Amino acid sequence: MKIVSMIMIVFMFQLFIPISGQAAPSVSANNAVLIEQSTGRVLYEKGAHEKQSIASITKIMTAIIAIESGKMDEKAKVSREAIYTEGSSIYLEEGERITTQDLVYGLMLRSGNDAAVAIAEHVGGSEEGFVFLMNEKAKWLGMTNTHFDNPHGLDSDNHYSSAYDMAILMQYAMKNDTFKKITGTTSYRSENRSYAWQNKNKLLTQLYEYCTGGKTGFTKKTGRTLVSSASKDGMNLIAVTLDAPDDWRDHISMFEYGFTNYELDSLQEQGEINFNILDLSENTMGYFHEDIKYPLTEQEVNDVSTKNYVVKNFDEVGEGIIGKAIFYLHDEKISEAPIYTKEIETEKEDSLVSDIIQFYKKVIGM
Repeated sequence: MKIVSMIMIVFMFQLFIPISGQAAPSVSANNAVLIEQSTGRVLYEKGAHEKQSIASITKIMTAIIAIESGKMDEKAKVSREAIYTEGSSIYLEEGERITTQDLVYGLMLRSGNDAAVAIAEHVGGSEEGFVFLMNEKAKWLGMTNTHFDNPHGLDSDNHYSSAYDMAILMQYAMKNDTFKKITGTTSYRSENRSYAWQNKNKLLTQLYEYCTGGKTGFTKKTGRTLVSSASKDGMNLIAVTLDAPDDWRDHISMFEYGFTNYELDSLQEQGEINFNILDLSENTMGYFHEDIKYPLTEQEVNDVSTKNYVVKNFDEVGEGIIGKAIFYLHDEKISEAPIYTKEIETEKEDSLVSDIIQFYKKVIGM
């Protein structure tokens, strides 16, 4: 009886122990990653760098290239090749003219493969020309485990990416206001004919109140793929899963893990600081132009340190920069930010900036 009583006491005690974090999510996906959008910090990963087929999440690249082309208001002529592209379709008609904007909405909301080819032909001059642009963009973004072979994501041995690379792509795309608006749209009605589309992304339309966008994908060979974004309490997260039988649940689990365990903490607030220059017995005033933030767990907050450095070659940095701050977590660099002279508004005060720069040059022996 005493043993039973002790067990009950322990059980009741455990119910009232505050839980500071949540265990890493168990996901059905073969490959997965969760990153914080502004910094790119990886909060969770599972085979994130493995090359895999990606299906229609390819269309994130197709969309951002179309948006950045400056041709969104132009009308594309739909070719025979476009309308006979296999797979999902928005049912374009051969010879019709439709704006690139409408095509991008049809691409992102309904995953139209015909829209992907129509975009490629109009923006890139040909499907092959557009694919070249896709691969050049991937290289520029640092997507080292990625190669595109088409604009829609239908299976090809030479068409692949990784969960991490697709997170990098989504991180980049979400900086574009037009892309952000389109991917976060639940429904869209075209002025061309009577097209009306509902977004296939159920996280956005039904399942997760914090979802802000994303792209679905599926082929029988590749399985289910999904890229999604979510925002809560000022922190934006991006999740990617490849070959995930239960992808909706996977993404919700990853987002909840991220929002529960991490907070976008301020490493340094915008404004004036009195900082010490390493290797010199000098203290001086500097100015941060923006808040410096980084996602940290409750346990990590006290493990962040900062080192400040003075600029040694003023010709190699931006105007008004006198130093930089480097932030470390457990002695590993996580962020850096320039330190400026305080913002000056009048011409008289502009000369003071020059005087301050000359002072720093004198301090470091230039």
